[in-house]
Amino acid sequence: MQSGKRERIKYLVDILNKASRAYYADDTEVMSNREYDGLYDELEALEKETGIVLANSPTVNVGYEAVEELPKDRHTAPMLSLDKTKSREELRDWLQGHPAVMSWKLDGLTIVLTYRGGKLEKAVTRGNGEIGEVVTNNAKTFVNLPCAIPFRGELVLRGEAVISYSDFEKINEGIPDADARYKNPRNLCSGSVRQLNNEITAQRSVRFFAYTLVSAVEAGHENTEGADEETEIAPGVMDSVEEQFRFLERQGFEVVEHYLVNEDTILETVSLFEDKIESYDIPSDGLVLIYDDNAYGQSLGRTAKFPRNGIAFKWADELRETTLKEIEWSASRTGLINPVAIFEPVELEGTTVSRASVHNISILRGLRLGIGDRISVYKANMIIPQIAENLTAQEAAEERQLVEIPEFCPVCGEKTEIRQTNDVQSLYCTNEKCAAKQIKSFTLFVSRDAINIDGLSEATLEKFVDLGFIHEFADLFHLDQYRDQIVEMEGFGEKSYQNLTDSINRARKTTLPRVLYGLGIANIGAANAKMLCRYFDYDLKRMEEADVETLSAIDGVGEVIATAFVTYMRDEDNLRRIETLMRELQIEVPKVEEGSQTLAGMSFVITGSLTHFSGRSELKEEIERKGGKVTGSVTGKTTCLINNDVNSTSSKNKKAAELGIPVLSEDDFLKQYHIETAGQE
Repeated sequence: MQSGKRERIKYLVDILNKASRAYYADDTEVMSNREYDGLYDELEALEKETGIVLANSPTVNVGYEAVEELPKDRHTAPMLSLDKTKSREELRDWLQGHPAVMSWKLDGLTIVLTYRGGKLEKAVTRGNGEIGEVVTNNAKTFVNLPCAIPFRGELVLRGEAVISYSDFEKINEGIPDADARYKNPRNLCSGSVRQLNNEITAQRSVRFFAYTLVSAVEAGHENTEGADEETEIAPGVMDSVEEQFRFLERQGFEVVEHYLVNEDTILETVSLFEDKIESYDIPSDGLVLIYDDNAYGQSLGRTAKFPRNGIAFKWADELRETTLKEIEWSASRTGLINPVAIFEPVELEGTTVSRASVHNISILRGLRLGIGDRISVYKANMIIPQIAENLTAQEAAEERQLVEIPEFCPVCGEKTEIRQTNDVQSLYCTNEKCAAKQIKSFTLFVSRDAINIDGLSEATLEKFVDLGFIHEFADLFHLDQYRDQIVEMEGFGEKSYQNLTDSINRARKTTLPRVLYGLGIANIGAANAKMLCRYFDYDLKRMEEADVETLSAIDGVGEVIATAFVTYMRDEDNLRRIETLMRELQIEVPKVEEGSQTLAGMSFVITGSLTHFSGRSELKEEIERKGGKVTGSVTGKTTCLINNDVNSTSSKNKKAAELGIPVLSEDDFLKQYHIETAGQE
C-alpha cells in the first residue's frame, strides 16, 4: 500500500510540473484549473500522510540563496574507494560463495545526506574522502530528492548526484556557443552541485540515486505527526544491503538499480547490465558488488586503500587494430585547435568507428603518431573512441616522420601558437576574429528570436564554417552557391536542402529588433532590442551613432549596456558586416502613430489564462507595441499584475499584495489603459 502511495506522489509531482511548465512557459493548457487543483490537493494529502515530500514537488517553495563560499565538513568515517577488476571470472571468484548485491557504478558526484526528525539537515560532497563541501541548499533543488521523509530519527546515507545524458544534451542545446558547452555529464553535475547560487543548481535537472545506508538511529518513542509503521527500522534492515535498499525506497529515495547475485547468477547479471549500458540514460562507468551480509563484509576489514566488503567492475576495453590515415585539426570557438585522428574504419562495441580525438599536443607527442602508423583503438566506458597505443612507435627503432603541428589555423589561415597550462600543451589560433570563433554568433543569429532560420543546427553551422561556406552573417543568404556540396553532406539531401533554402528566403523578411538581437551584442537581449528600436524610431543609423550618454539615459539601459553597445557599433568591421547584411534583408518597420506609446515607462506581469487574447504572448506584444515592458516576476517597479483570478493565492498575487502592486483583471486592465482588442467597438 505504502509503495503505491509513493509511486502516486512521484506521478502527481511529474504531471503537475509538466502542466505548470506548459502553462507558464509554453502558453498552453494541458489540464483545466479545476483538474490541476484537484491533483494538487491529492498530492498535499499524500505528502502529509506518508511524510514524503520531494524537492521538486509543486507544494515546496525552495528558497534560492547565493553564498560567498561553500563551508567544509568532516565525514564521520573516511570514504574509501573500491578495489577494481575488469575480469568477470575474478568478480565471480571474489564472492567466495557469499551472496552480494550488484548495482551500477554511477558516474556523478558522491553526496552524503543527513536527515533528522524527518527533514534534510545536511548534504556534503565526498571531497577528499575525509572532508567535503556542504551543499545542503543546493541538494534541496535536486529534482527527485525527498526534503522530508517518514523516518523521524537520524538517517545518514550516501548516493550519487547525476545529470542524465538526455538532460545533459538539452542543457547543451541551450548554449549557443558550442565551445562553451559542457564536455560530459559528470563535469556538469559536479559544477552544478557545487554552485554558490542554488538557483543555478535548480536549472540543471540534477537527480540523486541512493546506494548506501550508513546509519539509522531511531528517535525514541515520541509521537510525531505523519509517522507510520514505516518510520521504524524493520528487523534485519541493518544486516542486509538488499534490505537497506528497500528501506531507503520506503523513505521516498530513488535507489540505484541493483540485483542480488550469487556464483551461479553473477555472470548472467553482468551480461544484463552490459546489454543495458548503450541505452542507459544515467552516466555509469562500471558496476559495484557489495556483500549482502553486512556483518560478514565488515568483518573482513580493509586494506590501506580499499574496504574488503566490496569491489568495482570496470568494463574490459574492446581493442581493435587499425591504420592512421591522417590528423585533422579542428578549430573551436575559443581558438583551441584539437588534433583528431582519422583511421581505417573498425567495429567497436557494435558501431563503426573511424575517428577519435587526440585532445591536445601533449597527448599527440606522447603517442609519437605518424601517418600510416598501426594503432589500437577502443571506446572509453564503451562510448568515446580513444587511441590506446601506437604499435608502430613501439616497434620502430629508427626515427620516423611524425605528424607536424600546423603553424597556421585551418580555418582562417592566421598564425597558431602552443600554450601550456600546468603540464598540458595545446594549440591555439591567435586571430581574435577567426571564423571558427564566430559559431556562437551564427547560432544566435539563426535562432528563433532572431532571424529564425530552421535547419541550421550548431553542428551544421560548424561544418559550413569549416568548409568555408560562411564567414559573416550575410553569407548565410548565399548558401545556394554551395548547393552541390550541401546536398551530398551527411544528414542532407535534396529535400533537406530545399527546406533550408525556403527557410532562408522566409528569414529575409524580418524586423529590426530581430536583427539587432541576432547581432549578439553583449547584454542586448530580445526585450532590450525591441526597446532600443522603439526609442530610436526603428532608425538603425541613429542607433549606430548613439553615444554612451544618450543610451545610458534610456530607462532600463544603464552604463554597462550602453558601453557594450557603443563599443560594438564603433568597430569598423562590425559596421561593414551590418551594412552587408542589411542588403540581404527586407525590414518591416511598424507604423508608430503619434501618441500611441501610452504605456512607455511602465512594467507589467501577466499570469493566468486570457479571454481577449490567444495567449499571454499576444498581450505581451500589444503592451510592447504601446511602449510598455512585460517581465516574468513582480517587483517594486511593476506597474500592475494582470490576472483574471484577482483573488488567487498564487505566488505572484501574494508578492503583489506584499508590495502594494495592483492586481487587475484583463477587462479592468484594458479599460484602465485604454487598449482596444479585435471585436471591441
